[in-house]
Amino acid sequence: MITTLTERIRGLASLFWRELAKFGAVGGIAFVIDNGLTYFLMHGPMTDSEAKARFVGASVATVFSWIANRFWTFRHRRQDNVPREFAMFILINGIGIGISTGFTALAKYGFGITDKNMLFAAGVVGILVATVMRFFAYRFLVFNKELDEEPEFSRDHEIIERLPHSQPSARQEAGALEQSVKDPGLPGPHV
Repeated sequence: MITTLTERIRGLASLFWRELAKFGAVGGIAFVIDNGLTYFLMHGPMTDSEAKARFVGASVATVFSWIANRFWTFRHRRQDNVPREFAMFILINGIGIGISTGFTALAKYGFGITDKNMLFAAGVVGILVATVMRFFAYRFLVFNKELDEEPEFSRDHEIIERLPHSQPSARQEAGALEQSVKDPGLPGPHV
């Protein structure tokens, strides 16, 4: 029992850390896009509209993030219904953009901060808060297709899902059927 529990934890951790590392790499690039563009806009064309500058930077970073997460981070979990996936992604990112923009707006209008560097920092804190929410929302709501078809992840998925009261997976049922064909003495369907 302890070995099974250890295997489950190890499989879950392996899957989680691989996705988290890729998500972090995409997020790091999106962070640079978001903050680079926001900083440029705050100190240039949108000098008096810090919250709007944050919104524009975050929107551009969101488009990059969807493409990178769809085709790299969660490529094994992409949904077949692309418009639904994109709509969910936009909804989740809308919430995230609201969080980061809200931190900037709260600092400026709620606390009366006028220093651009402090307003920029408030937006960065908002991004960090929104990033945690985004990872789990992407993982469980946006890119949530099962991994059964992908051989690289099949063992992790089976370890994570293997519970005494769980239903057998399609792969397990196929293995049982194959075994019953080989050994007609076992209960079950015989071909």
